[in-house]
Amino acid sequence: MSRRIALSVVAGVVALGGAGAFALAYAGEPQAPTLTHSEARYVAPAGDRDGSLTFTTDVSSGTKVKSVKVLAWPEDSSFARQSLTEKDMAAVESAVCVPAGKDTVRCSYGAAVTRDDAEGSPRGLWHFAVMATTTDGTRTLDTEAADFTIG
Repeated sequence: MSRRIALSVVAGVVALGGAGAFALAYAGEPQAPTLTHSEARYVAPAGDRDGSLTFTTDVSSGTKVKSVKVLAWPEDSSFARQSLTEKDMAAVESAVCVPAGKDTVRCSYGAAVTRDDAEGSPRGLWHFAVMATTTDGTRTLDTEAADFTIG
């Protein structure tokens, strides 16, 4: 074997060994859940029918998802000036989650919106904040996971 080929083989083995060690070290740490496909939908009340507010998101994690908390908040609220925290999210509503793949759950939240609710709510842009927590205690907080508008 030529010297050039031998050096290439050795360099390749060293690179693969380093990548493998990194992967093992990374896999040993708890991974925060990942939120994808977050969507919000607002339907205003009409006539004698209530409206609705719905939110869905997919949560992926190598560890079982323990809870998913959601909060709708208006763009011009105090949360826009002072970011939402995990403490703020602790006491808010929970989404309902169902399996949607190997390491993924689809979580949804829904609420009826009465005419009084709609008339008493600030007009304009709103956001959904989401906090996903796994059984090993890792968390992901997305304060603007999805938007909707109340007109």
